[in-house]
Amino acid sequence: MSSSVSRKRVRKDPATRRAEIVTAAAAIALAEGLEAITLRRIGEELDVRPGLISHYFPSADDLVAEAFGSAAAGELDALLPRERSGDTPLRHLAGFLSRTAGDDYDAISLLWINARHLSRYRPVLRDRVAEQEAAWRGRLEDLVREGVTAGEFRTEDPRLVAMKILVVLDGLGAHATAARPPALLRMPATTAEQELALPPGALTS
Repeated sequence: MSSSVSRKRVRKDPATRRAEIVTAAAAIALAEGLEAITLRRIGEELDVRPGLISHYFPSADDLVAEAFGSAAAGELDALLPRERSGDTPLRHLAGFLSRTAGDDYDAISLLWINARHLSRYRPVLRDRVAEQEAAWRGRLEDLVREGVTAGEFRTEDPRLVAMKILVVLDGLGAHATAARPPALLRMPATTAEQELALPPGALTS
């Protein structure tokens, strides 16, 4: 006598399924670029019909914007987490600059370039880029303000300092596919040291 067990297909709740779709799209965006995101491609990655993807994202532009937002927000939390685990503002800023100086940062740098280019033609993505720019700028500005309050940094304009650091990082990101000497990779740290009245090497030692 043989027995068989029929397997029921597990239906995921909408929130879980949507998060799964966005996570898959964000991974593709970081690895291959936003142009690689299509409803069919995500369906293949998740082994579901493209129609299921379009149920959550009727427009591919909406999925592209969501993927970029998820990737950018995730990288921000990884590079500059809100929780400092006891680190002083100085050490926290040094850690951020150290993490952005490595090759691991190149993927998100190239994604930002990709997103800014495509956002010229895609209003939904343009809004999401602006949203993430504000989030990155705000997180870094808050850290600079904390450092000023703690007496570790000196500046009259934390917002401008945050913007200058990010501009330098963006500039380096534009050359992510080229060889960059160590002096160039240290530019974000040296810029921050100059702007915050810190001694040379304070953010790299």
